[in-house]
Amino acid sequence: MKRILLPAGGAVLATGLLAAGLAGTASATPAPQDEYLAKSTEIALNTIDFWTKSNNYALKQATAYHWDYKEVKKLVSKGGYTADTKPGVVAPIGEEKKVAAKVHNVNMPKTIGKVFFEARDGKLYWCSGTSIQSNYKNLVSTAGHCVYDLANNGEVVSRWVFVPGYYQGKTPYGIFVGKQAYTHYDLDVYEDYDRDYAFVTVYNGIGGVGGQEVAYDAWKAHTGRKDVKVEKIKVSKDEYEKWVATTGNTGDVVPATAPQTTGPQDSRGVYEPKEVNEADYKAAAAVGGPTDVKVGAQAFVTTTVVSEQEAEKPGLGKAYQDPATKQWKIDRFYVKQWVIAGSDAQYFIFKPHFIIEKLVDTGRLGDVVGGQGFAYNQPTGGIVRTFGYPYAEHPDGSKPYTGVTPKWCYGKTSAKLVGSAAKKIEEHVALKCPVTPGYDGGPWLLKYSNAKRLGYVNGVTSTFNDQDGNERVDYISSPYFDGETAAVYKAAANQASGKILPTVGS
Repeated sequence: MKRILLPAGGAVLATGLLAAGLAGTASATPAPQDEYLAKSTEIALNTIDFWTKSNNYALKQATAYHWDYKEVKKLVSKGGYTADTKPGVVAPIGEEKKVAAKVHNVNMPKTIGKVFFEARDGKLYWCSGTSIQSNYKNLVSTAGHCVYDLANNGEVVSRWVFVPGYYQGKTPYGIFVGKQAYTHYDLDVYEDYDRDYAFVTVYNGIGGVGGQEVAYDAWKAHTGRKDVKVEKIKVSKDEYEKWVATTGNTGDVVPATAPQTTGPQDSRGVYEPKEVNEADYKAAAAVGGPTDVKVGAQAFVTTTVVSEQEAEKPGLGKAYQDPATKQWKIDRFYVKQWVIAGSDAQYFIFKPHFIIEKLVDTGRLGDVVGGQGFAYNQPTGGIVRTFGYPYAEHPDGSKPYTGVTPKWCYGKTSAKLVGSAAKKIEEHVALKCPVTPGYDGGPWLLKYSNAKRLGYVNGVTSTFNDQDGNERVDYISSPYFDGETAAVYKAAANQASGKILPTVGS
């Protein structure tokens, strides 16, 4: 495999659970690089606060991370792979109950989710990722560029969290704050996309941030995050005055408004004819046109047959007896008008709701959602299933994915390794898959069991490529997982992270 630099020191030795599965890894590989994402529980809690306040507002504002991927036009075959050590696997954890499954009716793995972070440009982004087996059940696999902001001087990102099963602001299994990220030396130092993978240890998950309404005394005594939500309630005038007298508070009164006349051109107006006396009718009719009932006339007359007694009290109308029929009639006179309706006074009181948020420890990631296995130095040309949350547009501007739900691809990887001069790539594996950024960091699972929803992580989505030149992504690529990948994985898989909420939220 390609070698850029061999620093002093060999690979970290495997211990415990992973020792046997990784015993064949290289002994002269570069030391894995690690960076703290949240070194202390205080930083981790601040990270939780940032993403979850205001009903997970920041999570909802994040968008799929990607550079200008139009620069990656085509992958070029570079030849076959050369194993640097013996092939190896680490078994997955958390087998789920078997379910009946048809071919390609894919059961999505419970382990996948979104990686959220703040990049060096200050913007909020997400990638895809998965829980992966480790000694402490606390490890996430994703792309290296979802940990190191390679588009902005290659510095480590901030406020990194993993949310398995994320859906539109919902965090069903909790939020897992990244503690320490492990990457290959060549990615860290040289931004080498042949090593575009990362393994991140995470603290125990944090859940229960939705909020609970309590009495004022309990709210006042609560030491964690709390809020007051005020409800505006419409009441009668008597209820309002009683409330003001009882509480001493001032609510909100919307004064009454009188009706206003307007014209037919005013969309707010409602047509309401107004009865007038004969003189006013004649004046309006003279302005508006003929005195009969026609569209556009400003005045009109209606004639009603009445009794003699009714004719004695015509009101604004004109009473008379028809000479021909001897019937009594009343002519009533109207002018056309458009009126903006008035309103009665409205009275509102304010009711406070006291909200506290009790954060709870949801447990270790692997205990909550399980963990995929790990495989390295496997032959190319094998069948994999890839998963992730595509969102960004294709290079031609079309945007078929929402990023809301995970998608998958299935097929054989390229039999030969591929490269791309644009990203200094020499040893990637390719797969036909028309997805877009947001999918990056998602796992390539070897030997995926649709019934168990488990397999072996044998790659992560790194780049998006246009092989046929139609300005649409049709292939994705992953670094080839070899013995040096296993050394990075092994170093991360043997690191504990622990809890961040021993007493918070009580």
